[in-house]
Amino acid sequence: MTLDSKFTRDESGAATELGYIFTFLLGVLLMTMFSIWAWGIETSTRERWNDEAIIANMDDIVEAVERANEASRIDNSTYAEWVSWRPTEADESLMTLKLETNTIELVDESEREGYTVQHSGTGNAENNGTLALAGITTIWVVLEDGQIYLSADRPYFS
Repeated sequence: MTLDSKFTRDESGAATELGYIFTFLLGVLLMTMFSIWAWGIETSTRERWNDEAIIANMDDIVEAVERANEASRIDNSTYAEWVSWRPTEADESLMTLKLETNTIELVDESEREGYTVQHSGTGNAENNGTLALAGITTIWVVLEDGQIYLSADRPYFS
């Protein structure tokens, strides 16, 4: 039994293989573009939520300071109110709140965030002080001895 075999150059299969390769590469390209697009949407949404949480936190603190200013108009008064600090995506260990005569400023050492809110400062008390936000979930706005300040600890009045 003899086998007579001839090798022939058949190139019709090469076109099919090239089609498979180009189809695969097109799929990789489309999946990469979709991943980048989805990542961009997720990042911008997270940043927007972070900014909204910071704005809401600052607005809550300003409202409490305004109420403390109102209470300061009563002679020899003391006042304390706690404000919940909403969690944010920002690194709060680098953030500090500064209470000044007419503003509350969020100072961020990383310079990514930063926010200043005006308040009236029309009370009889002096507004001053700073508070580091590292690990804080509750901020106390305190009026005591003619001063309004921010504290991480609950005040005890005698």
